[in-house]
Amino acid sequence: MHPAKVKLVTVTVALSFFIEFVLARPNFVFVLTDDQDVHMGSLDYMPEVQQHLIAKGAQFDKHYCTVALCCPSRANLWTGQLSHNTNITNVQMPWGGYQKFINNGYNDHHLALWLQEAGYNTYYGGKLFNGHTTRNYNRPHMSGYTDSAFFLEPYTYQYSNVSYSRNGSRPINPVGRYSTDLLSNLTQQFIGHAISKRKPFFITVAPIAPHGRLHQWPRGAQFGPPVPAARHRGLFDDYIIPRTDNFNPEQPSSVNWIAKLPQLNDKIIKYNDEFQRLRMRSLLSVDEMVGAIVRRLEREGVVDNTYIIYSSDNGFHISQHRLHPGKMCGLETDINVPMIIRGPGIRSGSVQSAPSSHTDVAPTILQLAGIESSNKKLDGAPMDLELSIDGYNGTRRTEHIGVEFWGSGLDESFMATERGGTRRHANNTYKGLRVEAEDYGFYYSVWCNNAKELYDMKRDPGQLHNLLSPSRPNGEAAFSLFDQGIDAVVDRLDAMLMVLKSCRENSCRDLWGTLHPGGKVMSLGDALSKDFDSFYLEQPKVTFTKCINGQLLDAEGPIIFNVYTAGEQDDRDGRNESMARMLMLDIWGWGVSAVVWITYLL
Repeated sequence: MHPAKVKLVTVTVALSFFIEFVLARPNFVFVLTDDQDVHMGSLDYMPEVQQHLIAKGAQFDKHYCTVALCCPSRANLWTGQLSHNTNITNVQMPWGGYQKFINNGYNDHHLALWLQEAGYNTYYGGKLFNGHTTRNYNRPHMSGYTDSAFFLEPYTYQYSNVSYSRNGSRPINPVGRYSTDLLSNLTQQFIGHAISKRKPFFITVAPIAPHGRLHQWPRGAQFGPPVPAARHRGLFDDYIIPRTDNFNPEQPSSVNWIAKLPQLNDKIIKYNDEFQRLRMRSLLSVDEMVGAIVRRLEREGVVDNTYIIYSSDNGFHISQHRLHPGKMCGLETDINVPMIIRGPGIRSGSVQSAPSSHTDVAPTILQLAGIESSNKKLDGAPMDLELSIDGYNGTRRTEHIGVEFWGSGLDESFMATERGGTRRHANNTYKGLRVEAEDYGFYYSVWCNNAKELYDMKRDPGQLHNLLSPSRPNGEAAFSLFDQGIDAVVDRLDAMLMVLKSCRENSCRDLWGTLHPGGKVMSLGDALSKDFDSFYLEQPKVTFTKCINGQLLDAEGPIIFNVYTAGEQDDRDGRNESMARMLMLDIWGWGVSAVVWITYLL
């Protein structure tokens, strides 16, 4: 055969293989709600989510946001970095917001852009960030999207008066259109465009529900409960918030300003029950949108090759711990968020309890899409999805989630003050640690006034009994873990928090390898060996020097910690096995090589 014909046949086969390879890449649809709870049962009242996602996918019941606040949490999702690294720590300048995201260089460094550069068509509809306004929406326009319709402040949270910009064009304000219904229509347009282009796609749909209604003006804002679609008004009239042990408890709990809250009266309780009913009603339009998305994907024949992800930026509390409606706390109600994934290889109807966080979402999507991630400066790692497909290497089961917050707390309720209105609580800055394993579970935190909390989450899931409270002198005597008392456990937890509060990239993912480079310690249980008592006792402790509303390192105490070397190898050879389990097999990355090879042949 003529050499030119051999070359042509080779190129044709390679190109055919590559096209088939590219088309096989999975699609993604990410539905991101705003302030949705786990612990008040909102998912139980969403029949489409139950039928199409929970029954046919996996729930991750130990999934957490790392900051219980909209903008920092969304930055975690789209960058794969913790807030102390993005330095997006609040919702407004100078500490956060859309302009902070731009100023810190993240318009050139985020998930949608990475997917687009790898050949995906990308789409976004709904709320992106706080501080994304009718004044700055194109200064500059958000990068990385094939098509977008971003909701813009000050109209983002006005359910029937939303303003949005389509692909950077002048904002549109379709007065009277219910925002989630508008968003559902836009999503159908995105899907239609994506299908017509015959390329893998990534669609994010971010309704404002069940966030409270919010009227904003230059010098203030007025909160109210969310507004459901007219067709859903009056539903769930018999619902009340679950009367769990931590619901408006007889004795105050937690520390700092939370420990000083008065018990809620019957009038406020009645209002709070209705507040949650309104939240659940507002989610029904989201539920209908989810059903419409799945049915469209089924009609187009792509549902079996599409990962559908459902989550919320943060959780929410109402009446737990005597709290008025709100978020921003390190409590389980605020940081434990919905996470449901349906897609290729996911076991239908499964519940997975390996701890994960929003910082792990971008690495997970990149891994599933086969995109190289080692150059993305990620603090997270691929989630343990327990997939039954080749080529996905989820991280080993970790047991720790770092939690952080800067600023004040906020009661988002008209009933928070006697005269009617919201209330702010100063000094709500803290660093926290959530540990979850089969044999133990803890939440440990240090506040900016250096108050400390420790809850045994296995025995006290409602977080009512602070084991470090001065009013609980018997806490130490009643507590034991692996033959160690409470002081020894706290020494370990504080060292873990010391690493996580300022970690970056690998030190966030491999906390124990950072503290114990020899590889002999892989868990809190391992670290509780009495051989390490003096090492942890002598560790610098997590402290603050002052309370401020954003991240200033000189307010956050020491950041240098001790590394254990005695009796262990210091060359990290002992970590080969654990690191091998964390390596990502970026099989889709081979496609890039295929393009280069074909170009070379031609």
